[in-house]
Amino acid sequence: MQIKYSPDADVLLVKLREGKLVDSVDVAEGLIAHYGEDGSVLEIEILDASKVVELKNLSFSLTGMLTGHQTEGVKV
Repeated sequence: MQIKYSPDADVLLVKLREGKLVDSVDVAEGLIAHYGEDGSVLEIEILDASKVVELKNLSFSLTGMLTGHQTEGVKV
């Protein structure tokens, strides 16, 4: 998984997995889901991200998500 923020465009992109993007759906205003060939969500895009996400305190936790690995409070 990758999380990228473009301050110039004010767009936050959460890339969940690799794959060829074949479709996009506007889930809500400023929230776009990008789908792969198999219908799974590959990316989530948040437009005007600074209005939605408190970017200066952005963090995430992988606790319990990875077998045999625990990482908490990883700051981005």
